[in-house]
Amino acid sequence: MVNNGGFILYNSNSKLRVIIICGIFAAITAILAQIEIPIPIVPISGQTLAVGLTATIIGSRYGAIAMICYALLGATGLPVFAGFKGGVQVLIGPTGGYIFGFILAAYVTGLILEKTKFTITMAMIANTIGMIITLAFGATQLKFVLDMTWGQALVTGVYPFIVVGLIKAYLASWLGITVRKRLIQAKLVPQTNKQVA
Repeated sequence: MVNNGGFILYNSNSKLRVIIICGIFAAITAILAQIEIPIPIVPISGQTLAVGLTATIIGSRYGAIAMICYALLGATGLPVFAGFKGGVQVLIGPTGGYIFGFILAAYVTGLILEKTKFTITMAMIANTIGMIITLAFGATQLKFVLDMTWGQALVTGVYPFIVVGLIKAYLASWLGITVRKRLIQAKLVPQTNKQVA
C-alpha cells in the first residue's frame, strides 16, 4: 500500500484508482460548468467552484491531473465546457485561458493545503490564490486573442468575477474540507498530521 497524492493507493490497481478519481472530478467540473450566468464575452460559471473543490478534496497532483483530463475531454469535442461547448476552438478562443489556468490553480491550491493545514481558513486562502491564477490566465489570453489593452482585459475578464469568485472560494473551502473529512472517515483519504480532526 502506498500513499500517493493524498489518496490511499494499492500497488496492484493504483493506476485504475487514479483514473477513476480524476475522472470523477473531471465529470464534476463538466457538470458544474453548465451552471452559468451569461454576461458578455466571459460568462460566470461553476467551473471555478469545481476547481476549488477538486483541489481541496484530492490535493495538488490529482487536482491538476483531473483538470488536464477535463481540458482534454473538451478538446476532443465533448460538450463539457461552459454552455455545453467543446472543441479545440474553445481552448484557443477568448475564454480558453481560464481553462488552462484551472490546471495550475488546482495544483497550487492543493499544494498550499498540503504544505500547511486542511482547514477552512487555509482552504479559503489557497482557493483565493487559485482564483487569482485562473483570472490572470484568463485575462492574458483574452487580451491577446481579442487584441485588447490590459485595461480592457481586466474590465472584461477580471473585475466582474472578483466578488463571485470569493464567494465560490468560500463554498469550495467549506464543502471541500467537509467532504475531505468524510473521505478520511471512510478511509479513502489518509489522516495526516496537517489534517484537522
